[in-house]
Amino acid sequence: MTELPELSGKVALITGASRGIGYGVAEALVARGDRVCITGRGEDALKEAVEKLGSDRVIAVAGKAADEAHQAAAVERTMEAFGRVDYLVNNAGTNPVFGPIAELDLGVARKVFETNVISALGFAQQTWKAWQRENGGAIVNIASIAGVSASPFIGAYGMSKAAMVNLTLQLAHEFAPVVRVNAIAPAVVKTKFAQALYEGREAEAAAAYPMGRLGVPSDIGGAAAFLTSEQSAWVTGQTLVVDGGLFLNVGVH
Repeated sequence: MTELPELSGKVALITGASRGIGYGVAEALVARGDRVCITGRGEDALKEAVEKLGSDRVIAVAGKAADEAHQAAAVERTMEAFGRVDYLVNNAGTNPVFGPIAELDLGVARKVFETNVISALGFAQQTWKAWQRENGGAIVNIASIAGVSASPFIGAYGMSKAAMVNLTLQLAHEFAPVVRVNAIAPAVVKTKFAQALYEGREAEAAAAYPMGRLGVPSDIGGAAAFLTSEQSAWVTGQTLVVDGGLFLNVGVH
């Protein structure tokens, strides 16, 4: 196995990071000097992401987030390459269904929870055992505003993200004081994953936001960088809503 060159900075494992929000988080952490392992399902997409991020500071492990063997392999590969895993960012997610939950196929619901929630727990368990239990660190779970408010037609996704928020609370309680665990709840971010929510009507969708625009991956990358930094050393068990002010209009906050 070829060893990567030793560089300064901490090490992050980011799931679902070949594009979109995960890639935006990887970009932010690499920019500040971290070394990073990214995961995703497609090897070609991961290879392209590694090249764009800087191949001497980034590695990739392909696989399905819900696969326990993949979770273990990603953590093991990160430890082999970099010798540590200070930060875990659980971003991998799926939303394969659109419609009322009264008609939701329960098999699809199980798949959503497996990918969006159970995989996050699995990765947290793996990083805890491999490094964080003895050495500390931080975990950031990418939730959604759909997990803290009702979201018509994406109910399965919203339920899974609500579970992600509670998972954040549970992990923050159990992993304290050595590991801080927080979540980020974005509104609509301009990614392929969320394209159906704004494609062909972006101006109309953005009009609901006091900031006058939809989010971009770097917005979430900046929030994740903060939550994995010493500037947030006394922050744990929190869900940071990053929504361009959307909740100001809907009266949730």
